[in-house]
Amino acid sequence: MDLKEKLLSSFLVFENQVDIDTYVHDVRNDAIKIFEEKGFPTKKEEAWKYTSLNKILKEDYSVFPQQENAIEYKDIKKYFIHDIDTYKIVFIDGKYSSHLSQTTHDGMDVCLMSAALSKPKYRILIENYFNKAATKDSLSSLNTAFSSEGAYIHIPKNKMVEKPIQIVHFSTGNESATMLQPRNLIVVDENSHVQIIERHQSLNNNPVLTNSVTEVFTNKRAIVDYYKIQNDSSNASLIDNTFIKQRKESVASVHTFAFGGKLTRNNLNFFQEGERIDSILKGVTIIGEKQHVDHNTLVHHIEPNCESHQDYKGIFADSSTGVFNGKVIVEKEAQKTNAFQANNNILVSDKATINTKPQLEIFADDVKCSHGCTIGQLDESAMFYMRSRGIPEKEAKALLMYAFSNNVLSSVKIPEMKQRITKIIANKLGVDIGFDL
Repeated sequence: MDLKEKLLSSFLVFENQVDIDTYVHDVRNDAIKIFEEKGFPTKKEEAWKYTSLNKILKEDYSVFPQQENAIEYKDIKKYFIHDIDTYKIVFIDGKYSSHLSQTTHDGMDVCLMSAALSKPKYRILIENYFNKAATKDSLSSLNTAFSSEGAYIHIPKNKMVEKPIQIVHFSTGNESATMLQPRNLIVVDENSHVQIIERHQSLNNNPVLTNSVTEVFTNKRAIVDYYKIQNDSSNASLIDNTFIKQRKESVASVHTFAFGGKLTRNNLNFFQEGERIDSILKGVTIIGEKQHVDHNTLVHHIEPNCESHQDYKGIFADSSTGVFNGKVIVEKEAQKTNAFQANNNILVSDKATINTKPQLEIFADDVKCSHGCTIGQLDESAMFYMRSRGIPEKEAKALLMYAFSNNVLSSVKIPEMKQRITKIIANKLGVDIGFDL
């Protein structure tokens, strides 16, 4: 039995075991039909032309982990941003860990998706928002069909959340191979501001496949800063589907730091539904060995007087592969749009590969839009200058690559987060960057 057949045969059992609202039952049944029709994406699809799922789909994944696995905070402390006080929503093999989490209902909801899907007091919000941003592609539909647990965050009007929220998914690897499908719903109401950090982390080298969906609704004049840390083990694969709907005068930014895993695919989609909206998409990718990272982005400009800014940096070593497929769509009504898109890459090895395709589809005539990409190696004259000043070759290369990615780091608004990313970059580059930010 292949994975698709296994999932389809498991759906009825899963659906009958979960106590949720009738509305969600209907959404799930529609979603599994979409997945049954479409199946897993292949390289025949233009959006998946450079990324094949064949190898990771051959594993015999446990779709529903059979036992609850407890882990101690001391064993996973290094995976948190622990320098500052944060709310924490922690999951172990897809199940909520109460003793590792710090949630709240004090003036806002930072809690569980399972509670929101099953309790009547959340019904109106679920019906208004759940599955209203996610597209009907096969993998998002698969997640919708099996959605039962994840983070549920609702920030009411005029609320400045005083500390960041960390969403962390751990895979213990106690099963020989595990598939996880977390579902996050984040609603930020008018004039509110929140910072969110998300991480998926395996704790051993057993294969794990995570198919994650996050829906973010940024309402009028709201601000959302979202940070994704992707630095997993060599047998962990992540398909991260994020959908962000923005209302008038809102600002949403997503920083994606992709440092590893077997295969990582980031599907990041912004939909601008109002005027004077700002969308910010930034990323740093540093990978080696045979790792594969694919950024697939979309910004859909629907209304006039809006902006979007995309800036992705990639450093590829050994036999690694990078993909950037960025699309900006400007509708006819979206006059005065200012859209920028850039993808710059360094190939450290002759065996590394980068496939990049920035795209603009413009139907308006009064816009300022630009896109571009670069692929190259380190500047030899800069290397010579640094070596002539007594800097060893390894450190000189690392400093140049750090400087290359620093303009993405400079826009990170949580200092402790910036320090953590700097340490990870230094580790990936094999040096000790001896300065503070």
